[in-house]
Amino acid sequence: MSGTSEGRVPVRRLTVLYDADCSLCAYVRDWLNRQPQLVPLELVPANSERARRRYPGLDHRATLDDITVVGDAGQVYRGAAAWIVTLWALREHRPLAHRLSTPAGAPFAKGAALAAAKWRGSQWVRSREQWGGQAYGRTDGWSYDPAHGWAHTAPGCAEGTCPTP
Repeated sequence: MSGTSEGRVPVRRLTVLYDADCSLCAYVRDWLNRQPQLVPLELVPANSERARRRYPGLDHRATLDDITVVGDAGQVYRGAAAWIVTLWALREHRPLAHRLSTPAGAPFAKGAALAAAKWRGSQWVRSREQWGGQAYGRTDGWSYDPAHGWAHTAPGCAEGTCPTP
């Protein structure tokens, strides 16, 4: 992954496009900002005006579905490759990136990318109408309100209007 090999353009900066509405993505963004970087990372919300202006040729709706990293020479990495190149930019994680980029490590990188995608698919959605934006709900009908605890709303039920069995 080194940017100094013959025939390769050195990477001097990477832009990580992340879903700003995803709590996992925001957590990873904050974690990345705290890490010592060998290659500077710029974290930009995916599908934002800033991202669209900077990278007009990208499919910006797709950048919301999967992590996308863009190198300063126009290289585009998605999915497991994006995770690997991001780790490669970090001082303490570059050795791990090298291991994950091998044939033996590739299944682990792909597994991590798939696990993150699966988590995002079932991610908690913040409900701003309930409890001043502090209640959480999921697409499977479960929700948590700090004042009342866990609750389940069966499919087709809303505001107490459930069909009777």
